[in-house]
Amino acid sequence: MKKQLRKLETLIVFLLKSILYLAVFWTFYRLYAIYNWQLLVINRTMAVTILSFAIAGALFLRIYGGYDIGKRKSKPIIISLSIAAVMTDIVAYIMMCIMNTNPDNNRYFKLEQPWLLLVVVLIQVVIISIMVYGGNAIYFMIYDPEKCVVITSSERSLGEVVKGIRKYKLQYRICEVADYRNENLKELINENETIFIYDVPVTERTQIVEYCYQNMKNVYFNPNMADVLELNASHVILDDVSLLNVSSKGLTAEQKFMKRLFDIVVSALALIITSPFFLIAVIAIKAEDQGPVFFKQNRATRNGKIFSVYKLRTMKEDVDNYVSIENDDRVTKVGRVLRRFRIDEIPQFINVLRGDMSIVGPRPEMLANIFNYTSTLPEFEYRLRVKAGITGYAQIAGKYNTSPRDKLVLDLMYIEEYSFWLDIKLLFQTLIVIFKKDSTEAFCQELDMKFEEYKEAFGEEE
Repeated sequence: MKKQLRKLETLIVFLLKSILYLAVFWTFYRLYAIYNWQLLVINRTMAVTILSFAIAGALFLRIYGGYDIGKRKSKPIIISLSIAAVMTDIVAYIMMCIMNTNPDNNRYFKLEQPWLLLVVVLIQVVIISIMVYGGNAIYFMIYDPEKCVVITSSERSLGEVVKGIRKYKLQYRICEVADYRNENLKELINENETIFIYDVPVTERTQIVEYCYQNMKNVYFNPNMADVLELNASHVILDDVSLLNVSSKGLTAEQKFMKRLFDIVVSALALIITSPFFLIAVIAIKAEDQGPVFFKQNRATRNGKIFSVYKLRTMKEDVDNYVSIENDDRVTKVGRVLRRFRIDEIPQFINVLRGDMSIVGPRPEMLANIFNYTSTLPEFEYRLRVKAGITGYAQIAGKYNTSPRDKLVLDLMYIEEYSFWLDIKLLFQTLIVIFKKDSTEAFCQELDMKFEEYKEAFGEEE
């Protein structure tokens, strides 16, 4: 029965995905064909435009994510697909304009019907929204939420993982919570479809995962340091012995050169492109309280080197300096807008040009935070093996108030999996952060529930 359901799921998603992608393509192609007869006959312009759309579409879907109904919420899917569609439209549009530059059409390159691009994008966003909301509705009409058990080691850890799972109520239904030392743990595993393991010692976690594998259960667990290192490990066979090789030599000379060149080019272009927003922000800051425009603070970068990070001031003058909290009254009205759209970070491109920071890398933490985090998480200092960055995996996948441990894991994943392609991918994905309201959530304190309270809340759900 499960195999049949999985086949049905694959078929439904494939059909909906095919309809969506064809509709998005046809919207761009057919509307521009109204003004470009070359797209209606077989020729080089037609071939290059279609090929450009297909290649760019595949590339940006890989960067931003595809039609993941049933796995992600509707809004994130819509945002990802819409950004991918816009990027694809721009590439195909420019290629079409290039192909139209010839003696029979335009003697010089020009942008043809640029206003139509906005119409195309608006129609595509409507189509994407309908297909995503409709697709998720159909999916969850057919499939019930997976029955889950959460296995962890403490009340605090339980609170952390349950908070995340409960945001996906249509995907997962928590039926039981348990301490990993529970004598009836195997019975609880057998009664559920999906197992969440969080903050459990490695030895015990390995035993639980192996049991889940034997009984064909879906398993989610948070990685530790060894798991992160294995991500970039290479398989080596010595004689007939299989081994995993983990290299800790850092970036090669070629990688360092390419990363620095990438930083210089991108930061220079970014300063030019964002200069209008920067000027407006400067005027707004001055107009609000006549205080200084810039904020400077010591941060740590590669090998623990201390440098001064530059930002546009978003807080009132002469206030205590500590991590921003929810509804922080130190933040000015202008500062809230600058933080929401990350405009306050524009001056950091100057730090990149100076060589203090990189475009992509772990965020530079305040010195006090580094000391506090390292005292409880010694591995936190491994973040300092690379330059601090304006954007990074932890900023895109996490939130402002993501726990230090989870930020550390994301940063270490970036360091261990580094590639030039990964930098480009994360740079493009940074656009998503602007649309994530929770990406700038400040720290807030939540009360932890007891194991017994969680059991009362979830244990009797059917």
